[in-house]
Amino acid sequence: MEVQNELYRRELLKGSTETLLLSLLATEAMYGYQLVKEMDNRSSGYFRFKEGTLYPALHRLERDEMVEGKWEDSPSGQARRYYYITGLGRARLESMLQEWSKFTEAVDLVARPENI
Repeated sequence: MEVQNELYRRELLKGSTETLLLSLLATEAMYGYQLVKEMDNRSSGYFRFKEGTLYPALHRLERDEMVEGKWEDSPSGQARRYYYITGLGRARLESMLQEWSKFTEAVDLVARPENI
């Protein structure tokens, strides 16, 4: 049962990755490892992004002009690529969150009809 739950969680994450990343970047610019840690912290460990998930998603968002990546020196002097949400990314995030709200409401209507 645990393996099935993990597979289901991965499928849910695939459909939510861009929304989650844009949501984090809407609060502040972050670099890759910072995004992974923040996602883990905010989700109480439920979302654990791996490089194979994170960077392809960031590159898609950058290609689609939803985020902009800039190399900057960190306080320790190490160069890191920080990602910033763009105006287009903010508009897309708002649209995604509205659709998410409708989707979860519809799922609840079907899956939990006692709450109607």
